[in-house]
Amino acid sequence: MAQRLLVVSPVHNEARHIERVVRAVAAQRRRPDRWVVVDDASSDDTLAILSRLAEELDFLTVLQAPPVRTVAGADRLVLAAEVLAFNHGLNSVDWRAFTHVAKLDGDIELPPDWYGTLLDSFAADADLGIAGGQLVEILDGSRRTIPIPSHHVHGAVKLYALDCLLSIGGVSPRLGWDTIDEAYARMRGWKTHSFQGPAAIHHRPLASRNGVLRGRARHGTCAYITHQSLPWVTARAVKVGCARPYGLGGAAFLYGYLRAAASATERIDDPALRRFVRGELRTRVRSALVPAQFGPAR
Repeated sequence: MAQRLLVVSPVHNEARHIERVVRAVAAQRRRPDRWVVVDDASSDDTLAILSRLAEELDFLTVLQAPPVRTVAGADRLVLAAEVLAFNHGLNSVDWRAFTHVAKLDGDIELPPDWYGTLLDSFAADADLGIAGGQLVEILDGSRRTIPIPSHHVHGAVKLYALDCLLSIGGVSPRLGWDTIDEAYARMRGWKTHSFQGPAAIHHRPLASRNGVLRGRARHGTCAYITHQSLPWVTARAVKVGCARPYGLGGAAFLYGYLRAAASATERIDDPALRRFVRGELRTRVRSALVPAQFGPAR
């Protein structure tokens, strides 16, 4: 069966970046068969820019997301506005008629070989369920690759095999969705993987929407929601604290986890997923503690 690619992009106030993002998708050696961009209540010129560009590209459709009930100053990521917009775009087309479905954020500038390379990886491995590449940020004139475990895929650039997306029941509109989807995928026998290449430019610093520390705390809340254990989260907080803002980022991450626990934030109500996630974490800890194996001395 020939591969058919659907890309869905929820965007919010991306006027600074959106034209570069669109031009990069248009320059793909393997263009999407359909691209649906959903403007999520932007207050800048995002929608106007998209409407102009849609006149040039016959595979691009621009929609507006239904309003999300919110209050002034609310964190739109906590409200799952992004995922609600993604699902709105998904349901605007016959998405089951495609073999692969991608999520692409409005601040990601893709290299020309992005989709072609990833689709080749899916063709080579029938068990690959969710995949992506690397993200690079340009800070103070220097390029920095955002560190990510190989089993995790950046939420901004996820690419799903259709059968995998169906088997996990789609994308859950809640905080932590981009960890929940991968856990369910692996639990159901799919592989999830971030490849070393290709690499895309992330124009907005990671976790910086509404402030970097708030973003780190949000990640800690996600860890609680997905049943990650306190010892594991404490170790991760130390690692997070090694990146800017040094120390404070790790403290914010741990605070987000503890605050969620203290306020009895609702976790994923699935004992099977809880057992699977805890089992994965134990395996990773054991692997990290095994001494490196060296060949015989010469």
